[in-house]
Amino acid sequence: MTDQVEPNPEKDPSDWTTGDEPMTGPQRSYLQTLAQEAGETVPEGLTKAEASARIDELQRATGRGA
Repeated sequence: MTDQVEPNPEKDPSDWTTGDEPMTGPQRSYLQTLAQEAGETVPEGLTKAEASARIDELQRATGRGA
């Protein structure tokens, strides 16, 4: 029996070394799309980690999540 190793394990955004940098352009764009679908607004000044967490929340809320 062999141990299964996840090929691309996801790191918790709070553990990202760049998590406190400003969100990226693609994150902002996708976040705005999700927020519009959910009837919400995107706060200014989110970090990469905060944007990732908000994307996850909005994906669940809009049914776009995996």
